[in-house]
Amino acid sequence: MLRIQLSEMKNEFTRILLHYGCNQEIAARSASIFAANSLDGVYSHGVYRFQQVISYIDQGYIIPAAIPKPELSLGCFERWNGNLGMGNTNAQSAMDRAIELAEKHVIGLVALRNTNHWMRGGSYGWQAAETGMIGMCWTNTMPNMPAWGSKDCNIGNNPVVLAIPRSNQEHLVVDCALAQFSYGKIAEYKRNGKKLPIDGGFDSAGELTTDPNEIENTRRVLPAGFWKGSGLSIAFDLAAAILSGGDTTTGIGSRCAPGYEYGISQIFIAIDPRQVNTPGFTENLITEVISNIKNSTRADTDTEILYPGERVIKTRRENLAKGIPVDEEIWKTICGL
Repeated sequence: MLRIQLSEMKNEFTRILLHYGCNQEIAARSASIFAANSLDGVYSHGVYRFQQVISYIDQGYIIPAAIPKPELSLGCFERWNGNLGMGNTNAQSAMDRAIELAEKHVIGLVALRNTNHWMRGGSYGWQAAETGMIGMCWTNTMPNMPAWGSKDCNIGNNPVVLAIPRSNQEHLVVDCALAQFSYGKIAEYKRNGKKLPIDGGFDSAGELTTDPNEIENTRRVLPAGFWKGSGLSIAFDLAAAILSGGDTTTGIGSRCAPGYEYGISQIFIAIDPRQVNTPGFTENLITEVISNIKNSTRADTDTEILYPGERVIKTRRENLAKGIPVDEEIWKTICGL
């Protein structure tokens, strides 16, 4: 396992994206997001997803020089067309605009259609929180999860993010797919030769399993919360498509080849708590809740109680100091692109 410094990783990603048709701005922004995801320990949606994005550019599913454009503006709401551009920079631009709208209206919402995979959704929650905003976003996906009671992959694992800003910059950020494990996380367990810690999907016999190989073969991931994750997936999918005027998971599945997704729908919301509360009131609430959680009795004395986003902060600091861990062969392949 290699340790790569953040600046080196960012520069290498930028070089490759420029070669594949991104302009300087898009290449630099996209590379920074990929590198930051890796820095924060979300390798499955950072360095280990980079080659797949390059293959999508090669196949024409991503138009590297495209930029998102607004199509409709109604007060605090805007609808944008992503024009099949880079998914992570499209998402960053949409959240930037939601933040601008929230500065004026308390709340801002940008509905984005015809875009691509945003990589780590949590990036845009952190982005909002860094400006003092409560951030929420979600995306639909290709059909990659069975609705509860179904054997067919007919809904998406539709990741959702909710971020709460803190004055010390140690923000509270929930970032989760509506499957028990995202496919990126399952691939990470497989790459490391490990079983999932709890059941994450179904095997070829239709039984629940912790084996990432079996789950990758069947493509039947387990909805988080069983029927609850299934129901939320359907609702978030419809809300994204209705507000953006884009495709549902059903539409993506009928249009894209199996195993591929492009032209997806996403929602970005920013809310400015400073316009409705004093900073002290907000901060006291957050501190009280986190203190209560962390001072509770541990179920396992060897396992620390963490609030959402706390593990990311610890990993970020470690990787800044030591470098980002990367599989040597994967990094060699990336550098050869």
